[in-house]
Amino acid sequence: MSDQPAKTAASDTSTGVEQNPYGGTAATGGPKRVRTRHFQNAKRDGIKITGLTSYDQLTARIFDEAGIDFLLVGDSAGNNVLGYETTLPVRVDDLIPLTRAVAGAVKRAFVVADMPFGSYENGPEDALHTAVRFMKETGAHAVKLEGGERSQKQIRRIVQAGIPVMAHIGYTPQSEHGLGGHVIQGRGEGVKRLLADAKAVQDAGAFAVVLEMVPADAARQVTEMLQIPTISVGAGPYTDGQLLVWTDWAGLTIGRVPKFVKQYANLSGILSSAAKEWREDVESGSYPNSEHSYE
Repeated sequence: MSDQPAKTAASDTSTGVEQNPYGGTAATGGPKRVRTRHFQNAKRDGIKITGLTSYDQLTARIFDEAGIDFLLVGDSAGNNVLGYETTLPVRVDDLIPLTRAVAGAVKRAFVVADMPFGSYENGPEDALHTAVRFMKETGAHAVKLEGGERSQKQIRRIVQAGIPVMAHIGYTPQSEHGLGGHVIQGRGEGVKRLLADAKAVQDAGAFAVVLEMVPADAARQVTEMLQIPTISVGAGPYTDGQLLVWTDWAGLTIGRVPKFVKQYANLSGILSSAAKEWREDVESGSYPNSEHSYE
């Protein structure tokens, strides 16, 4: 990837016509469904891919209408929906209804279901069973699983069954205890491991790979080496796309926010102010008034 400003597909300034990513326009057929081939086209054409997590139909619809390319129903739901301290307790049965809600709400975005810890580590057939459940029971378009060389056989088996796989290397949250906590991966000699993992998932048939918490230059090396797109989660600007947890990005997360997150809103403050105002209105008797009452 070059250091030139990335192309975007939001609009064509020469015509004033809103563009759909990867070609087409809103004026000539409405929303266009994003598919795996569009990820490859985006890498080829230098178009940055955008992704956010989503766990419900309300945010899924909003993000879809905003033109976000893919939505990940992540096991980060453990932290953001289910109240766990980590993603490790999340089960397949927890994510299936969330993924179904997201997939049912979108018209254009590509929906990726996260395969939680324990649902694929036993081997390729176990991984395929989990992937098939997600595809049959949710309407998702692909699955994601963590690990490079260690997950190569699982990725290959799922892909052989006709299910697209988004890989995930670098810092892998499901392995946080083995990695010694939230530790940046791919520094120093670690870049060799990162490159080996990247090649392994590409060779296994993954259509894209998430790089989480790795130095920007290491991510650049991976991006230049691979034919499949790379998606950054705290891996700098030289990848083919960016992914963020939506509650971090929107200022809803309570507690520590990762360094790589830029907050585009303060929903926590907005909701807190609204809740206090409503409580005060109810306590004072000003709500409901005649405007909000039936006759």
